[in-house]
Amino acid sequence: MENKEKIRVVVILSGGVDSTTLLYDVINKGYEVFVLSFDYGQKHKKELQEARKTCDILKIFHKIVNLDVLNELAPSALTRDNIDVPEGHYEDVNMKVTVVPNRNMALLSLTISYAIGIKATKVFYGAHAGDHNCYPDCRKEFVDAMKEVALLCDWSPIELEASYINMDKGDIVILGKELNVDYSKTWTCYVGRKKACGKCGACQERLEAFKKAGVEDPIEYEEE
Repeated sequence: MENKEKIRVVVILSGGVDSTTLLYDVINKGYEVFVLSFDYGQKHKKELQEARKTCDILKIFHKIVNLDVLNELAPSALTRDNIDVPEGHYEDVNMKVTVVPNRNMALLSLTISYAIGIKATKVFYGAHAGDHNCYPDCRKEFVDAMKEVALLCDWSPIELEASYINMDKGDIVILGKELNVDYSKTWTCYVGRKKACGKCGACQERLEAFKKAGVEDPIEYEEE
């Protein structure tokens, strides 16, 4: 039987529901875990604060990487003050303005470099089925291609794992309930105010997920 306690891995942690659940999941499997988060100028920078809190609670090494250059090169409603975050359901076509072009390839590439540097053998990231319609770099085809690249980009092959690629956010919260994930230390809203707006696609998907899972969402939302 494989002794996972000696297997070093890296988890990409945004501070949202999916990646936080993934972190708990990977820790529960007995890996030696290192965590990377990325500051790419996102309006919802509060997610990084929550990621830090989660890692402090779990006593896991956490590094936040400054990636402002992505904001300079790839305009998106998530990063630019002159582009509003749209309201409406996650699958609505207007949510495409929240795409940060090629973000996940950039994040994965840097994480793979980090993994090679610390002699880790796996990288985990939290793409899930609900992202497929909106975000091209969360599709299974993209993940499969990046898995091949991760094995070939260096003399030290890295296994890329997207454990939730066929799960929706509701199923992820159901799993998180079993793992005792502290969802009060997560952030999802794209707007970037003190409380979650409850109206953007990310908020609506989160609310639907907690409802499906029969779990109370512990974060605060703005009143109507």
